[in-house]
Amino acid sequence: MRVISGIHKGARLQAVPGDMTRPMLDRVKTALFDTLRPNISGVKILDAFAGTGQLGIEALSQGAASCVFLDTSKEAVATIRQNLTSTGIVEQAEVRHTDAFTFLRNTAKSFDLIFLDPPQFKNLWIESLQTIAERPQLLTSGGTILIKIDPSEYEQVSLTAFNEQKQRRYGNSLLLFFGHTTAS
Repeated sequence: MRVISGIHKGARLQAVPGDMTRPMLDRVKTALFDTLRPNISGVKILDAFAGTGQLGIEALSQGAASCVFLDTSKEAVATIRQNLTSTGIVEQAEVRHTDAFTFLRNTAKSFDLIFLDPPQFKNLWIESLQTIAERPQLLTSGGTILIKIDPSEYEQVSLTAFNEQKQRRYGNSLLLFFGHTTAS
C-alpha cells in the first residue's frame, strides 16, 4: 500500500496488524482520486472509519488542508499515527481513538469531504449516512460524502438532506457519492 499521487507519491504505508481492516486497492484509489482531484485542494476532510488512514493521507498528499481520522481500534490509531509520521503530514491531521457515530453526533466541525469505508456487511454505511443526515451541517455546501462498500451491500437510501449523485464500481468495490439535495 502506498501514496499514489501528490507530494508524498510513492510513500509506503503500513497496514494495520491482523485482518480487521481491508485497505482500498491502489487501482480503486487511483480511480477515486482521479474523480476527486479537481476539487481536493484546500478541503477539510473526515476519514470516519480510517483503518490505515490511507484515504485521508492520500487527500493530504494531493493538497487537502486537513483531515480528522477516526477509528475505534487502538492498532488502527497507532498505524494511522505511524503513517502520518512517515509521510511528514502530522501537522495537518487530527487522529481520534473514538467511535464514528459518537463523533458525528457531537462534533461542531464541518467538512468538505467525508470518507465512509466502514466494516462490511453490517449496514454501517447506511447508519453513518443517516447519522450525518440528522446533522446536515456536518457537510459543507457543495461537499461530498464518499462511501465505499461491497456491491452486494447496496440499497437505495432516501434522505431529505442528501441524495446519491453518482456511483462507480471497480470489481468488489462500489463507490457512492452523496451530496446535499438541491431545491428545485
